[in-house]
Amino acid sequence: MKFLKKFFKWFAILLVSIIVLMYIFDIDYLLRAVKTIYFKGYTTAFLEDYKDFPNREIKKGTAQPWTIAKDYNRIDVTPVLEKTHAALQTAAFLIIQNDSIFHESYFDGYSKDSKSNSFSMAKSVITMALGKAIMEGKIKSLDQKVIDFIPELKGEFAKEVTVGDLSSMASGLNWDEKYYSPLSIVTRAYFDDDLKKVMLGLEINEKPGESFKYLSGATQLLAMCIEKATGEYVSDYVSKNFWQPMGAENEALWQLDHEEDGIEKAYCCIASNARDFARFGKLYLNNGSWNGQQILDSTFIKKCITQRFPESPQYGYGWWLHNINGKQLFYMRGHLGQFVIVIPQDNLIIVRLGHLKGLQTKTDPHSNDLYVYVEEAYKMLEKRNK
Repeated sequence: MKFLKKFFKWFAILLVSIIVLMYIFDIDYLLRAVKTIYFKGYTTAFLEDYKDFPNREIKKGTAQPWTIAKDYNRIDVTPVLEKTHAALQTAAFLIIQNDSIFHESYFDGYSKDSKSNSFSMAKSVITMALGKAIMEGKIKSLDQKVIDFIPELKGEFAKEVTVGDLSSMASGLNWDEKYYSPLSIVTRAYFDDDLKKVMLGLEINEKPGESFKYLSGATQLLAMCIEKATGEYVSDYVSKNFWQPMGAENEALWQLDHEEDGIEKAYCCIASNARDFARFGKLYLNNGSWNGQQILDSTFIKKCITQRFPESPQYGYGWWLHNINGKQLFYMRGHLGQFVIVIPQDNLIIVRLGHLKGLQTKTDPHSNDLYVYVEEAYKMLEKRNK
């Protein structure tokens, strides 16, 4: 009995000491990480983790439901696609052609109204918000300096970086994109309760506008510029200019660093569903027009889906780019395999949400599951036309 009392006493002292040291060395954000992620058996953020963070609502307006195709769900998924869904734990898979849902399937208890984390698909949304702010004259152009909105920005090249550099991932920011390291800046940004302070502690230490380097922090800085330029939280700005005009059927949630006056984790973390995420694809498919209303400038959209750097053909401004079997496509992409894929040639949108993504190699900037979703969707569409 005495042994147990001593054990628990020293265990408590050790635990308190560790917590104190975390605060001393400014890594107390790990307490939040342990509570919300690691104690639940995960090694990284997961689809439903938005429930463990404060959120700001992206309010919906009058719903505009998708049209359901006459042959809705009459074509069976291919064996390859079925196998991929099982292996990568797909939550939702949609094929939309000519503005009508052709195929729709849900797994693991998810439904058409279930919310899940967008992760980095939110980066495309922030770029859309940038385009809208330029359209409204609140931001001059892609060439406007970030320092105009964030005068506290630090680093040798702080006065040179533009909002366009942030959107196209050419920021020069000192940021390390490591998702699975508890001590990485990505992890700190995800769990820290003062994200603005974290961002203002970083520097632009490489010359911006020179080459592509994917850094989530660039999008966070961009969102801070948009908030300053518009005088609105990005959730409210996106709600007013996109979510409501596009007729989203459900409200969405955007994770915050802290309650009430917190800022959005803008490089990630919109919680919504496959049908409503697909609306962003439709907007770009229609060159910014929605039911006759020009929500976003078509020239800006063209800029987004055109590579900025010849040596990095996989990225434009906020959107990933590719060509699969002669089909030009652009897509939103998020951690763990979240996709909104747009193929203008065939008026096609493919949405996939899920728990795991396919293999990512150093030789291909696109994960191998992307090819599966596109190729197998076309096989299903071929059967439709027979």
